[in-house]
Amino acid sequence: MERSTPPANTQTSSPINPHEGQCQVCGMEDICGSLGVVKYDVPPEHPRFGKFYRCPNNPVEVDDAWQEILRRWSNLEALADKTFANFETDLMTRGYSERQINALILARNAALQFAEEPHGWLLMEGSYGTGKTHLAAAVGNVQIRRGRTVVFVTAPDLLDHLRGAYSSDDELGYDVTFDRMRNVDMLILDDLGVENPSPWAQEKLFQLLNHRYTHKLPTVITTNADIDELDPRLRSRLLDEKFTRHIALYVPDYRTAKRSGAMPQLWDISPYQSMTFETFDISAPFPQEERNLRTALEVAWRYAEKPNGWILFTGKPGTGKTHLAAAIAQHIQHTQSSSEPDQIVFLSLSELLTFNRQASQDFDLKLSIARSTPYLVLDSLYNPTSSWAKEILFSLVDYRYVRRLPTILTTTHHIEDIDERIRVRLIDTRLCQIIAITARPYVERIRQQ
Repeated sequence: MERSTPPANTQTSSPINPHEGQCQVCGMEDICGSLGVVKYDVPPEHPRFGKFYRCPNNPVEVDDAWQEILRRWSNLEALADKTFANFETDLMTRGYSERQINALILARNAALQFAEEPHGWLLMEGSYGTGKTHLAAAVGNVQIRRGRTVVFVTAPDLLDHLRGAYSSDDELGYDVTFDRMRNVDMLILDDLGVENPSPWAQEKLFQLLNHRYTHKLPTVITTNADIDELDPRLRSRLLDEKFTRHIALYVPDYRTAKRSGAMPQLWDISPYQSMTFETFDISAPFPQEERNLRTALEVAWRYAEKPNGWILFTGKPGTGKTHLAAAIAQHIQHTQSSSEPDQIVFLSLSELLTFNRQASQDFDLKLSIARSTPYLVLDSLYNPTSSWAKEILFSLVDYRYVRRLPTILTTTHHIEDIDERIRVRLIDTRLCQIIAITARPYVERIRQQ
């Protein structure tokens, strides 16, 4: 239905007021009899036959009264100031890297494109304070200006609302509420994954989103949760690349950036600057050790030249595993023109897991950066003892495994001794190559030379 451009058919409406000549609705030429709607003189088989349409002299974009009604109905009144124009990409000059600036600009442009042509779903994923809600509200505000119905709601509020409507005596109230969410022109569901739904609520959430998925209704979803930990039924729809546009916003909290002007750094090359391919010593008193070290060096070099998939170095402490991992990281850093320090995260597993868990937002951000960085070096892989640490490690490994993100790992453990969920991913030869350094530690080798 075209609201703003009338077809070239004769309109049947009240004649122009001969006294005033102005429409009482819009103040322009009165072609609708001051009713705000017109009918078209078309044959019965025409799709416009017998229907009323908004008067072309009063398009929805300039109808302030209707805009206000739509805004109140949408729950976006408090977010009416969130626009694409004031999305703060300029904040990225305050300690953010070029890659993070570009990530925000790309996110803004992708959301704007969706707002202009809302087909399918838009999923925005990232930590707290990265601008997801701002962009989601900006999409909704564009749709309201175009006269479309929008509902903006957080996932916890939605479930609370459905529970309240369901438990009340007014059965019609629940049906109307649920139908409104299912069929609104655009649904914006903020903070999916922070809710802790009962089986009933989880099922209602699935019914809602499955209906919109099946009927291809435009939907915007934001989340800071791990997609892999959501209801598998929702996960499969969110990961449907033909239907869902995915935006990853793994940048620091803009509010923290305002205060500090800097981003947290996980990449600190200074302790490893001397660990290059040139300084890797393959000399050994026994030929088989030297061959083993040379093979490890050559494989590491080839990976650094074309860093696809994963590479895992195993061996005793001091055999050169960390040296080769650092050499790969530095080679990527120095040879790839688009690389920046924050594109390569180098950290030991213990460093990540012993991070102050009380600073939950900082930990979540650092974990998000480690998961999504283009290149990750995870040094000294081991089996954590606590359930919390095991789940953190698995979420990190699985995230990068599913997305095939280049990852360099080292461990002193035998593969058979690593947690099964991690092990099955490490032995997947389609993705990971394992280099066993069987030579003795460096200090023992040079002692016999």
